[in-house]
Amino acid sequence: MARGRGARMWRFDAGRICLDLVATERAGGVPGTCEQLDGPGHLAQWLTDARLVPAGTVLDALDGTWVARFRELRSDVSRLMAAQLGGSPAEGALERVNSLASGAPPGPRAVRGADGDLVRALSAAPDCAGLLAVVARDAVDLLTDPVARAALRRCQGEHCHRLYLDTSRGGRRRWCSGEVCGNRERVARHRRRTSGTTATNDPGEPGVFDPRTRSAVVVRSVRLARSS
Repeated sequence: MARGRGARMWRFDAGRICLDLVATERAGGVPGTCEQLDGPGHLAQWLTDARLVPAGTVLDALDGTWVARFRELRSDVSRLMAAQLGGSPAEGALERVNSLASGAPPGPRAVRGADGDLVRALSAAPDCAGLLAVVARDAVDLLTDPVARAALRRCQGEHCHRLYLDTSRGGRRRWCSGEVCGNRERVARHRRRTSGTTATNDPGEPGVFDPRTRSAVVVRSVRLARSS
């Protein structure tokens, strides 16, 4: 599904957080797409919406360095997943992801919220290395899980670069999102059918069957018979 605030819409339908991070990169060739992690503010928003940090977490230390490091991890994960789908080996990327995965992710705590219910909090202020470790560990887990690895797919939507895990029954999922690329493809097919029907059934084209044309011919024939 897509989530976000304002005009910024995140995609969290890939099935893994590491693939959701890859989904934030610019989709080459797709009109209207752009770099989504284009500054500290949007990275902070993504971290919250992706549930890497609880809502309301203050990230005072987040700056451009964080953005650059998350983009680097995103690129490495993208290369590793492409390699799994038959692309070029990405040994350097694997070494970097393994190194990040060895870091200590922020520890979770259950605390009482304002209404008395238990809510998630972090045991300490999260740092960049700890949050990178969460995503890197997810990538390592995916790459070393034969079932998950076999379910890795790239969207079949035109120009779409997004990756996802196909957990559908029978493995028949074709798009990263049925609501986005799937709907776009259905609209395109409908337009092609409509365009073909309009061209074929043009009433002004001789020799083409159309109910309205047929009716007009019948009426004209009746009128000629009466006049004779």
